[in-house]
Amino acid sequence: MPRLSPLSLARLAWCSLAYTCIGLGTAGLVVPLLPTTPFLLVAAWAAPKGSPRLARWLERHPRIGPTLHAWQRQRAIPRPAKRLALGLLALSWAVLWAGGAPGWVLGMTAALFTCVATFILTRPDATPASPRQVLE
Repeated sequence: MPRLSPLSLARLAWCSLAYTCIGLGTAGLVVPLLPTTPFLLVAAWAAPKGSPRLARWLERHPRIGPTLHAWQRQRAIPRPAKRLALGLLALSWAVLWAGGAPGWVLGMTAALFTCVATFILTRPDATPASPRQVLE
């Protein structure tokens, strides 16, 4: 069996991290309390180190790309993404409450969600990138 070079092992590790984060981010679309955006940001960070092809796919993805560009260029979050994130935080907490979660869980979750919401709300709104900026 051929041995992998250290460079190949490093690329494999970066690709594994990127694909795992894409999978977790995708799962976060339907699983309450599992975030999507942080996993996609990690994937966008790891992908170029392991697979330029995967990095290009993320950058050019019609749904993911603009949000990643806004974060990378401006440290900004598009207003629709903010609304969605805040709505999902509220919905997740409501599901816990309706499911009869213990008071301490509701309190800890409310504190965590308040911190996350504060972070989201204090980020600037993303300004649309020109087509030239997206291709650079």
